[in-house]
Amino acid sequence: MSTNLSAASSYGTSFNPGYSPTILLAGRVLMALLFIIFGYMKLTSFGGTVGYFTKWGFPLPQAVTVIAITAELGGGILLAVGWKTRWVSWFLAIYVAIAAAVAHRYWTYDAAQVFAQTSFFYKNLAIVGGLLCIAATGPGRYSLDKR
Repeated sequence: MSTNLSAASSYGTSFNPGYSPTILLAGRVLMALLFIIFGYMKLTSFGGTVGYFTKWGFPLPQAVTVIAITAELGGGILLAVGWKTRWVSWFLAIYVAIAAAVAHRYWTYDAAQVFAQTSFFYKNLAIVGGLLCIAATGPGRYSLDKR
């Protein structure tokens, strides 16, 4: 027995092939903006970013800064244009999970900072969730991958 999903679903437009590519593009670009903006900010404030990574005790903070800029700016651009989207999404999801685990361990902060760090930690987890959704669905029609 064959079933038409859009007819059988109360979510109608979620299965509409003409609607989904636009939503996938919008979601992908909005997610990419986060990485592009913060990668650019790290690039234009290289010394401050090095200082931040030094404060966290990273070895070779200049090299870590270059890696962070490359990951965020490069990964964000690739995500926006939809090239190697599934791989980039997985990479960025791992990158953000590591960032949350390293920089936003809210349980280690003093009481005055716990709320903000808890917020950052769980926002990072939400970003990981969004990236996993992109990895699962692919970039959509409006991408260099065109899938």
